Amino acid sequence: MSDVIVRVVLESPVPVLFDYRCAALITPLPGQLVRVPFGKRYLVGVIWALAQHSEVPQARLREVEALWAECPPLTEQWRALATFAADYYQRALGEVVLPALPQNLRDASRWGRLLAVQQVYQLSPAGISELPAALPPKATAMRRLAAALQETGELTASAARALHPQAIKLFNAWQQAGWVIQQTPAAAQGSGANPALASAPVLSAAPELTKEQAVALKAINAASGFTPFLLHGVTGSGKTEVYLRALATLLVNNPSAQALVLVPEINLTPQFEAFFRARLGVSATETLVTLHSGLAEGERARAWLAAHTGRARIVLGTRLAVLTSLPQLALIIVDEEHDAAYKQQEKLRYSARDLAIWRAKQLNIPIVLGSATPALETWRHAQLKHYTCLTLTQRAVADAALPATRLIDMSIPKYRNDGDLAGLSKPLLDALRARLARGEQSLIFLNRRGYAPALACNACGWVAGCVRCSTYLVLHKQERAMRCHHCGWHTRIPHACAECGNVDLAPLGRGTQQLEEMLAKALPEAKILRIDADSTRRKGSAQALFAAVEAGEIDILIGTQMIAKGHDFQRVTLVGVLNADTALFSHDFRATERLFAQLLQASGRAGRAGHGEVLIQTRYPQHPLYQALVRHDYVGFAQATLAEREQARLPPFSYQALLRAEARTLEVAINFLARAASALDTLPGAQHVTRYEPVPMVVVKVMHVQRAQLLIESISRVALQGALRAWQPHLHALKTKDVLRWSIEVDPLEF
Repeated sequence: MSDVIVRVVLESPVPVLFDYRCAALITPLPGQLVRVPFGKRYLVGVIWALAQHSEVPQARLREVEALWAECPPLTEQWRALATFAADYYQRALGEVVLPALPQNLRDASRWGRLLAVQQVYQLSPAGISELPAALPPKATAMRRLAAALQETGELTASAARALHPQAIKLFNAWQQAGWVIQQTPAAAQGSGANPALASAPVLSAAPELTKEQAVALKAINAASGFTPFLLHGVTGSGKTEVYLRALATLLVNNPSAQALVLVPEINLTPQFEAFFRARLGVSATETLVTLHSGLAEGERARAWLAAHTGRARIVLGTRLAVLTSLPQLALIIVDEEHDAAYKQQEKLRYSARDLAIWRAKQLNIPIVLGSATPALETWRHAQLKHYTCLTLTQRAVADAALPATRLIDMSIPKYRNDGDLAGLSKPLLDALRARLARGEQSLIFLNRRGYAPALACNACGWVAGCVRCSTYLVLHKQERAMRCHHCGWHTRIPHACAECGNVDLAPLGRGTQQLEEMLAKALPEAKILRIDADSTRRKGSAQALFAAVEAGEIDILIGTQMIAKGHDFQRVTLVGVLNADTALFSHDFRATERLFAQLLQASGRAGRAGHGEVLIQTRYPQHPLYQALVRHDYVGFAQATLAEREQARLPPFSYQALLRAEARTLEVAINFLARAASALDTLPGAQHVTRYEPVPMVVVKVMHVQRAQLLIESISRVALQGALRAWQPHLHALKTKDVLRWSIEVDPLEF
């Protein structure tokens, strides 16, 4: 028997497969992970195809060093998904396949440990009754571990360590006290599927559905084949309840089916997981797994393997989860489908929502796109009947109406405060005091973290800037630092102007830290909490802060867009919005669409269990966007904006791509793009695309690197893709000695 030639995908920007010999005694399969020599290193790759012959001379062919036979190969459907993503987003296959796998799967030394059986810990009957009272009152982490153990029914060692670093030591002590039982999960005792999955989930504490929810659920459950649904529901209309009921029906009717649920932000996964586990009666840890970049590498690898082997029935995750191997995938749900967080902004710049739709079509399964403010691309598909629109116009909780929205005209002097309270209007402060008196919660939305966006000299006008980027440094007063939000560089707050030596430096604008300080002075009796990227850096901190809000321990919550998405704050009756006007004058044609979505989502946090009020501070109360917000009129806003886009021939009425170049000087970057443009003009089919002149990016310098871009667009997606494919060889052939990097982004969201 002769050796088999395997063609392997490796993590490389070179768009080729690498041939290796595989010993005749080994039976390789497409999709299997292998360890192969590459230069002086060993790399993990994926077998993509088998061959009898190779163009590489036999003497130069190297041999596969190891093959992970115990792990099922990646399916043909998954490999087709990766191939499509590489082709559509103009990347090498190796830039898609390997980054889609958890880091620990790309380390062959960990393969055996990843398949090793994890011990599972459960509370004994004595532990259920005795453990809570035995824990020290101030042992917050210990109590959180015990609560998670009781809520989920069982915890694996890795899941427990994520909650408490000394979890196993504590479990051993609790086991000696008779409070905890340690056992090997039944799923790992054999090679088949998890026996825990054979039992149907128990839907508990189910509220009565509204008529609109029942109609939507019936349509989703009756769907067969590829059926894209747009679940367009106002905030608080119970979209999550519809998701849950659809998942329950799927798990009951199909004992082996899997479902993928995507959410835009990591901090939304804990509440979704807790809700699904409690309502579906899902106790087995691997029956439902979460996948996002905040997980420890070992935890992420085990969750991925649970999905890949079929043990996980529900995969809940952020955008990276869309590339998870799910061999029995039967339903996809994309919550807040409009959110820009679904678009990856580095390396493979994919849209998780768009890949989810392609994957549903590939597998011939239903997909549900949920949003109160659908992306205009999605809304147009629904208007053209490409998607089935399911509408929820009423809030799910009885007597809970949409909040009344009021615009506060900040150009009117009587509404403004001066001095320390400048930026907070008198009507908003009065409304906050009224909520405090009634024991209700308020939420203030300001999408600007830090203390102030800039620090300036009152004498000469100097503004503190980043030494590595063409941006201003953001003042972080509590940390006594100036920070760049693009490259992360930071320095101490200067005592004097770098230009004239003047010590009278003043902050320009306001961020969440300054707002927190202002409110503490104005309302000293209030318990105020700030939630933004600065206050939630530590793992688990966001979950703890949101829990404090939901428990009623906070009077006023201040935050950025993190607090505007998906959270169900039952006690919040007032939402205040500050500093929203800047987006009205952005260079980005999508800025108003994003602003409308942000403000409608933020306002939706008010009155979810009753009546609420939204106060928006603005100097342009007559702007059509604000008027549509007052009416809660997404449909009117979408129709008007689509008419403008069609007239200007902007997406979704055209398709775009960006060629970006980075160099040490802007001249080099622009010159490269100019030569690339000339090459494009000579290609067949160039007449079907429109290209614009190279221009510097808005933030032209980041980390001492100058950046420029070239926009091309077409009214035909096929024509644009054809031009990009034909353009690639010419781009690689251009002399790029002085160009550090270049890349193509398809369907860009940021310019």
